[in-house]
Amino acid sequence: MKLLIAYVKPFKVAEVTAALEEIGIRRLSVTEAKGYGRQRGHSEFYKGAEYQVDFVPKSRLEIALDADDVEPAVQAILKAAQTGTMGDGKIFVVNLDEAVRIRTGDRGPDAL
Repeated sequence: MKLLIAYVKPFKVAEVTAALEEIGIRRLSVTEAKGYGRQRGHSEFYKGAEYQVDFVPKSRLEIALDADDVEPAVQAILKAAQTGTMGDGKIFVVNLDEAVRIRTGDRGPDAL
């Protein structure tokens, strides 16, 4: 089992989830996040004054899946989330040692 964590631009979430649904992945969590990478934020103007925005809004997607589904999921996210500009995001794949479905007590892949 693996845990896939993807940070994408918020306006790309609908496209990413649609791409994941196309390959059969229908369960995920999405949360709002803020952060920065190489771009280190950006400048904005408000009422004629310039100010620095250090944290850029992102959406964090978390998907628990079987190891065989990781590469198709990564490719779907890449295709849907990529704009070609700085700040498109990152994908992390982490080993998932255990999963437990609270309702039934199922464990491991059965809990996914």
